Amino acid sequence: MPSFDTVLEPNLVEVKNAVDQTAKEIGTRFDFKGSSAAVELNDKDITLFGDSDFQVGQVDDILRNKLTKRSVDVRFLEPGKIEKIGGDKVKQVLKVRNGIATEDGKKIQQAIKNSKMKVQAAIQGDAVRITGAKRDDLQAAQALIRKALSELPLSFNNYRD
Repeated sequence: MPSFDTVLEPNLVEVKNAVDQTAKEIGTRFDFKGSSAAVELNDKDITLFGDSDFQVGQVDDILRNKLTKRSVDVRFLEPGKIEKIGGDKVKQVLKVRNGIATEDGKKIQQAIKNSKMKVQAAIQGDAVRITGAKRDDLQAAQALIRKALSELPLSFNNYRD
């Protein structure tokens, strides 16, 4: 029975490269000289530092540009609140989404079920497996999933025939 997996996986190597390029650009730009602007990557969290909300926004713009140039979808980033840390410094934590959350998996299942297609969706950990009798049905299911959850940068892999 043909099947495929719907996954949410960023290219973490390219994310790390984009963070490194952002840090290098912050070090060389004139408008960041003498400031505490910085960016660092911890596991799946990117932390932006700056002297003000505006400066953190500038660092965020640079990071998003670098990610886009490296073909990483910026929808993988989930921004947190800008927090004050000691003195007049601020930071913002951006979570890098990895794996489909259970509520998103349920949305995918519901969309498949409501479409009356001849395919089944099963949540398997942080992926959703779609199985069907025909490849055409699976391709229609992919289009439906992309349309239903357009806010997530989903990809499809592990095709079986």
